[in-house]
Amino acid sequence: MGIFNKLSTVIKSNINDLISRAENPEKMLNQIILDMRDQLAKAKREVAAAIADERKLKAQLEQEVKQQRDWQHRAMLAVKEGRDDLAKQALLRQQEHAERAAALQQTWEAQAAETEKLKGSLRQLNDKIEEAKRKRNLLIAKQKRAQAQRRIHETMSGLSDTSAFEAFNRMADKIEEEERRSVAQAEVNAELGGDTLESEFLRLEAGPGGAGVEDQLLALKADMGLIAAPASEAPKQLEAGDDEAQVDGVAEAEAHEVEAEEMSEAETDAIPEAELLSEFDKLEKSAEG
Repeated sequence: MGIFNKLSTVIKSNINDLISRAENPEKMLNQIILDMRDQLAKAKREVAAAIADERKLKAQLEQEVKQQRDWQHRAMLAVKEGRDDLAKQALLRQQEHAERAAALQQTWEAQAAETEKLKGSLRQLNDKIEEAKRKRNLLIAKQKRAQAQRRIHETMSGLSDTSAFEAFNRMADKIEEEERRSVAQAEVNAELGGDTLESEFLRLEAGPGGAGVEDQLLALKADMGLIAAPASEAPKQLEAGDDEAQVDGVAEAEAHEVEAEEMSEAETDAIPEAELLSEFDKLEKSAEG
């Protein structure tokens, strides 16, 4: 177990040194994993050497046991042939190999037990390194997330300065002011450069709001064939002697007509919508009956 205690001390010292010099956590974590893998490779070589020694002891033990059996067989052969002197020498050799085999047995058993412990420690070390690799990925992800959050915080802190927003608002106001000036200049140019007389006549021809409700009603009845279509009247020519009277009469008639249309529209709008819909429902039921 001294091997792994030494390796653990080396790994801890390397990790502490890297942490104290840490500038880039991701690079440091990768370097730590590389150091761990290097130490694991050294541990594997040490464990492999221990396994080789254990197998060598086992082979020596097997050889001594074999020699013990062979000399015992020779002693039995010498007894059968009546050679007690040879049998005694064979038994002495058999005893020597038996003693060495017993000693090797104890040594091999201790080495085998130590080797199994080393194998278990090696597996644990390998598992810890694999776990460290998995944690490294998580730590790197956390570190990148922390960096992103810090950059966002720094950006938001920079944007909290109202100078940038004030500059933006001033530029927006300036653009809107230029737009208003451009529209006003276009209106001034249209007023000064256009034919105002023609504009006035166009407004007169358009009328206050197009045909009134009465005219629309008469047109609807004419389309339905309920009344005859009104004949179109040719425009009257103004005579030289009656200019002022006729103009006054036309103006008065137009004023009465506009007043009538406004009164008619006011009366039409005065009916509530619910009452109007009710009246139309009655008309539809009467028409169906």
